Amino acid sequence: MKALVILPTYNEVGNLGPLLEAILEQGEEFDVLVIDDGSPDGTGLLAEHYKSLYPQRIEVIHRQGKLGLATAYLAGFRYGLNRGYQFLFEMDADFSHSPHYLPKFLETMQRERADLVIGSRYAPGGGVVHWSWPRWALSRAGSWFAGRMLHLPVKDATGGFKCFRREVLEAIDLDEIRATGYGFQIEMTYRALEHGFRVVELPIVFEDRREGKSKMSAAIVVEALWLVTQLRLAEGTRLKREPKGERVRS
Repeated sequence: MKALVILPTYNEVGNLGPLLEAILEQGEEFDVLVIDDGSPDGTGLLAEHYKSLYPQRIEVIHRQGKLGLATAYLAGFRYGLNRGYQFLFEMDADFSHSPHYLPKFLETMQRERADLVIGSRYAPGGGVVHWSWPRWALSRAGSWFAGRMLHLPVKDATGGFKCFRREVLEAIDLDEIRATGYGFQIEMTYRALEHGFRVVELPIVFEDRREGKSKMSAAIVVEALWLVTQLRLAEGTRLKREPKGERVRS
């Protein structure tokens, strides 16, 4: 049972080394793909150093400039599918997503017979630490808005710590994904449910980044909200899936 952890990076030189070590310590089943968007701080060079230390478990893709979170994950999905990985993770590179949850994702996959597991900040037992009240309120409002508009029966619609079974990514037409930024998280959950896959929320505690600056901005929020509106207008208010409550567990 092999799993690929996809790490998009931009200026994460202070976080990447300890994070890679922590991921590999979770078990031999976890490999890592670093996708660096031309970080000027040397993140890409550091990733290559770790690749030389762990050539069987770490791979690196270098891209020219900031091409966006969504395109990084899509490139990672295609890489993982082509190499036969059964489980593919989305994970932030700043330690806001703790590596110790990785085995719990796979355990939840097996126990719940899930196709997509979302690391949920807002399911019972989840939470956030070291956030300001405005940031917490913005996150909760974004999840609520996406859930209401798209009838998503999940508590954390914007969460970016995910594990996909490969069959989900094979069923979704990755070339048709519209999102370019953080709205990608909403759209991927939406598409999984649209195809009838089983989604489970795993409670996690989300911590603020250890090093560097957050990439969140007003433009990213606006892009995500506009994406939700477009999906609602294009797809209607109902997903092609079983009645809500039967496909998702927290």
